[in-house]
Amino acid sequence: MSRPFLAWLGGIVGTVLCCEMMFQALPVSTSTETGYYIDPVILSYPPHQTWVTSTGWDLRNVQRHKANNAGFLSKHDFERNPNAVALIGDSFVESSMLPPEDRPGPQLERALGGRPVYAFGCPGSSLLDYAERIRLVTEKYSIRDVVILMERFDLRQSLCGSGSIHGPCLDHQTLQLRTETREQPGLAKRMLRHSAFAQYLFSQLKLNPERLWQQAIVQSRPAVLSQQAIVATTNTVPSMEVLDRVASTFFDRIRGRISGNLVIVIDSDRTALYRKQPIVDPARTRFIASARAEGAKVIDTELIFGAQLQHSALKLDVGPYDGHLNRLGIAIAMGAAAIQLH
Repeated sequence: MSRPFLAWLGGIVGTVLCCEMMFQALPVSTSTETGYYIDPVILSYPPHQTWVTSTGWDLRNVQRHKANNAGFLSKHDFERNPNAVALIGDSFVESSMLPPEDRPGPQLERALGGRPVYAFGCPGSSLLDYAERIRLVTEKYSIRDVVILMERFDLRQSLCGSGSIHGPCLDHQTLQLRTETREQPGLAKRMLRHSAFAQYLFSQLKLNPERLWQQAIVQSRPAVLSQQAIVATTNTVPSMEVLDRVASTFFDRIRGRISGNLVIVIDSDRTALYRKQPIVDPARTRFIASARAEGAKVIDTELIFGAQLQHSALKLDVGPYDGHLNRLGIAIAMGAAAIQLH
């Protein structure tokens, strides 16, 4: 082995070690180690797990977290309590980028005058995953009232292969329900989870080696084939029939489980609201109608956010880099939910 090569290799190793030491001292997002700890199709963190989150290359919104006894980021440990309210959703419910008191669970609890709210939020999930959490909260914790905070694309993200599935999903071709659980990480990935430098690359910079490889393959093909690939990726909006089947499957799976109130808060196209543009979303409109026909109390945030923006220029997002609801947006949404529960 030549000396120049050894010198080059030593320089690479030394640079990586220096980066590792530097990032170990910074509040880089740490591994969450999510898994199926409490249920075969419900992802959660390990109970009492501690971890750090931050946003972007410059490590904004640093928060230090600890999961509760069931592995969720919630103010309360979960116990059987018919008086509690279950708040279910994805990263919109977890809101890990916000201080604890600004998150949806504590804000809804304050709006309810102190009635306990159990937050069952987990990132990267969708509507059919929420049905499984409804099963859990009604069977294990005897909860009667449920609030769902829906992201706008929860319907289409319930289709198998969307990348936002924890368990049950709908096959968009056969329209049959099947299960798509997350694979357990291999040894290499488990080791990288403990590297601050690797976490910075993958969590902060969102570096995705698989995506980079796919882009390299596309760019290496003839221009005609590349153009076809681009067209194929843009024509992926599911049909109304498929989205209707997702909605009907969801209500079929929760029917008879909730003995109290089901309140669904559904997010809206806030970018269009800021620009005062008309919003045309027939799938969302049809879902709202279906949910009300099933007896749910639906809060259309297009109306309440629109009313807020009529007299205020304040945005409702965490920032231009993060479309999650900020403290004000959450307060408006959870205040409306509390009214439906009183």
